[in-house]
Amino acid sequence: MEAELSVWHLIANAGILVQLVMLLLVLASVISWALIFQRIQVFRKARQAQLDFESRFWSGMDLGQLYKEVNDNPTPYSGLESVFRAGFKEFSRLRQQSRDADAVMEGSQRAMRVAFSREQERLETHLPFLATVGSTSPYVGLFGTVWGIMNSFRGLAQVQQATLATVAPGISEALIATAMGLFAAIPAVVAYNRFAARSESLLKNYETFAEEFSSILHRRVHSSEQAS
Repeated sequence: MEAELSVWHLIANAGILVQLVMLLLVLASVISWALIFQRIQVFRKARQAQLDFESRFWSGMDLGQLYKEVNDNPTPYSGLESVFRAGFKEFSRLRQQSRDADAVMEGSQRAMRVAFSREQERLETHLPFLATVGSTSPYVGLFGTVWGIMNSFRGLAQVQQATLATVAPGISEALIATAMGLFAAIPAVVAYNRFAARSESLLKNYETFAEEFSSILHRRVHSSEQAS
């Protein structure tokens, strides 16, 4: 009886549809864990790159020199660098072409918004998949459970005397699908919430930096305009 109720025995003797549901949930869980570990590394590197760049930016280094350094040797996963490079490149280009300070600032801010959107897209990559796994896996597992229980009761209809020994294996194999659904869903939901919060925190820092950098560029363009 114990051998018949072992997990592997129940999975091996489950119906084809229930086995397909279990296989789908196992694949979803494996992919979710792979993405979770990958996202952990991405957010860790993005956070460290943000701190490093902020330290360099506010150290008083000349912006032209800083732009040259980060442009020649960009730091992976550094959203602040991307926003800075985009804004300063457009600012320098427009200053050479136009004396209109408002046009220069508008173009620089537009370039930073584009860079910000790209960083947002990169930070939120794979998060929809985790959200989908977290929200749908329990229902997929429940579908497998319902189908398995239906088959169990259909088999009981052909038995003259139903006992616990005849009911338990079928119910147990059906419930494994629900357990697998929860096993896939819970880590995905926790990871999604965690990564969404980290992404929001980083993006707020990027947005704040873009505003501060815009103020610096605004003072620079207007001071040069008054000097001329």
